Amino acid sequence: MTYETSPHTPKKLPRVCKILYLLTGVSAVLYFVFTRSPAFSDWFNRYISSFGRQIFAYLFAWLPFSFAELLICLLPLILVILVVIGCKHYCASNRDAFVYIGILLSGICVIGIIFVWNFAPGYYGTTLDKKLELERKKSSADDLYQTAELLRQEIASLEEEIVFLPDGSSVMPYSYDEMNSKLLAAYKKFCEKHDFVSTFYSRVKPIMLSEPMSYTHITGVYTFFTGEANINVNFPDYTIPYTAAHELAHQRGIAREDEANFVAFLICMESDDPYIRYSACLNTYEYVISALRSADRDLYKLTYQKLPSAVQAEEVAYSKFFDKYRENVAATVTEATNNSYLQSQGSVEGTRSYNMVVDLAVAYYREIME
Repeated sequence: MTYETSPHTPKKLPRVCKILYLLTGVSAVLYFVFTRSPAFSDWFNRYISSFGRQIFAYLFAWLPFSFAELLICLLPLILVILVVIGCKHYCASNRDAFVYIGILLSGICVIGIIFVWNFAPGYYGTTLDKKLELERKKSSADDLYQTAELLRQEIASLEEEIVFLPDGSSVMPYSYDEMNSKLLAAYKKFCEKHDFVSTFYSRVKPIMLSEPMSYTHITGVYTFFTGEANINVNFPDYTIPYTAAHELAHQRGIAREDEANFVAFLICMESDDPYIRYSACLNTYEYVISALRSADRDLYKLTYQKLPSAVQAEEVAYSKFFDKYRENVAATVTEATNNSYLQSQGSVEGTRSYNMVVDLAVAYYREIME
């Protein structure tokens, strides 16, 4: 008795994968145009990318946790499932294997497409100083000192409204959801004055694995592929509103790190809440005095000594907290990865661009003083 076997039907690349490859090509052309035209980047970021970011923000806002974090935690399981599918359904021939690889690569292309259409133009548009009509230039030691003094005075005016614990740390007097509402209200005020940032409902997501994440020195991250603004809630309270405002700035198309830092400061200063303003002023003050310490240690000591004692205790408490995470392999790898990513998006300074918020702060206060 003989048996007939049905001939193997070769697998074909699904049509959706071909469409994704076509969109990848279109996205590559778009990205090239972004790098050559700030005006086109501005238009695209405001009218096209903004819509995409809002859609993603709305899709995941109802979840009380970070969907992006869940995906990352499930990544090992997802990889195992993909390997099992490949072995079970795409191992009959080399052609089938190549088709499966093509399917997987098209899935990776989705991430690139989302990045280009929803976030990339923010790196190449008109710079924030021009949008705000600020004169940004190299800051002198005296510029840094004057800016630090104005920030110190603002911090001192808020000190009495802040609750401090015995260890020196301040306490945010409301929940993350309440903070989120206060920041969105501040964004609405800011958007009434500036049309380059859009206002819409979104939800800041506390990271579940914040304590392990602290070893990477990451205080927050905007995941463009889910549209979520995520914050590390293991860090001291005074860093959280400012960090949340920073990630919300990314969510609204402010891609450059120094600009997201400064927009976060401006947004927080629009708030009626003293703790949010305190968070913005103290975090920005830290950037400024760090630059001042390098430029003129005497002026640095002069302004720091005048900082309220309770706020100095806050700084000491932060340093003690951070000692546990200060030096480790995870931080080194994360720093190198983030630095390479930022440089690939046109930021020659890489991770040092976070500190460039100082020039924007100096330009802002210089205009106020004049």
